[in-house]
Amino acid sequence: MLETRQEFRIQGLLHNDKAADEEELLAWSATPPRFRNRLLCRLIPHVVLTLNLIAWGLMLADIVPIGFPAGIFTLCVLVTFLFTRQISVVLHTYEQKLGTLHTYASLLRIIESLDGTSEAVQSIRQQTDNGKDLASDAIAHLAGEMNAMDQRNNMLLLFVFNGLFGWELRHMMRIETWKEQYASRFPAWLSAIGNMDALCSLATLAYNHPEYTYPQIPEQPFLLEGEEMGHPLMKRGQCVCNDIRMNKRPAFLIITGANMAGKSTYLRTVGVNYLLACIGAPVYATWFRIYPAQLVTSLRTTDSLTDNESYFFAELKRLKRIIDLLTSGEELFIILDEILKGTNSTDKQKGSFALIQQFMRLRANGIIATHDLLLGKLAEEFPEEIRNYCFEADIRHNELTFSYGMREGVAQNMNACFLMKKMGITVG
Repeated sequence: MLETRQEFRIQGLLHNDKAADEEELLAWSATPPRFRNRLLCRLIPHVVLTLNLIAWGLMLADIVPIGFPAGIFTLCVLVTFLFTRQISVVLHTYEQKLGTLHTYASLLRIIESLDGTSEAVQSIRQQTDNGKDLASDAIAHLAGEMNAMDQRNNMLLLFVFNGLFGWELRHMMRIETWKEQYASRFPAWLSAIGNMDALCSLATLAYNHPEYTYPQIPEQPFLLEGEEMGHPLMKRGQCVCNDIRMNKRPAFLIITGANMAGKSTYLRTVGVNYLLACIGAPVYATWFRIYPAQLVTSLRTTDSLTDNESYFFAELKRLKRIIDLLTSGEELFIILDEILKGTNSTDKQKGSFALIQQFMRLRANGIIATHDLLLGKLAEEFPEEIRNYCFEADIRHNELTFSYGMREGVAQNMNACFLMKKMGITVG
């Protein structure tokens, strides 16, 4: 649906909204009416109009002088302007956010015009179902009322309209009437726009990459197999593809290797393709089979000065969450990059061994990348469940080269001292 996707994107780009707009609009729709709940506010527009009609009618009938309707008009102006400040506070808070409504109405019209038979499209259409009224028409009506309120920026018009009709309060009544009628459906309409946007993004990925493959979804837990798997964000000519095989539970891959050899990139390649497969998108691989389980990662843990939390403690909290999920019976696929980095080598080895052994007891699946070559010995303790792979750095003719291809076994070459020497740092 190329044209539909392009139109949806263009309409969405016409208004430069902010990420917080949706949340603030939902908050506005959930607030109770501020003016319609007060009898005086409901009566004033009708009383103002009635008094002006009577006054001008009496003057035209030569019953009262011309000063009488002028006095009534002035009194009405003074009364209605008592509420101007309150109305200004409401409009100042939400007016810019409600400026996105014309965009939302256009996006909803596109959704309402969809004739797709897929379950996903039908589900989004149901979110916009509003009985006899179209959601787009309802949003457009609210947008029209908000645009009408822009006339209050013209002080002369505001002075005349308030004095004759109680104009500001009358329009606030209409806006709050809309809120009473449609506010309960408003979150579903915004959700439909978000879901449509997500589907368009997934469809664009599939359209732009016809060479990607859709994964097979078996019922066997746990299964993750892929051939020639690459990272979607890497340039095609530079991306080195690798395979993955994991067809039992529990099972772990231990990935060792030198700095810059490709360990972390491989973890991200597996993670992003795993996630794409779980949300129904095609993956960057020639062949992919996956049993979906909850993906849990610890790739970019950071410390926090505001929470008085060290890097090591932040990582421990993440690992504790993983253990709790496994203990509660959750099926997880775990990706960890260099666990327990914030402690000394002996403590790190001991803790890493204990953690992976606990993962085995809790029947988890995952991948761990590490510089600690001793973790490769875990394959001796769990020969059927743990397999060692590595990314090597090769030194040829006094130059460091990387193949970025994954090999079986534990890494043999490290490059830290070599790089230090190349950069002129003395290494004893």
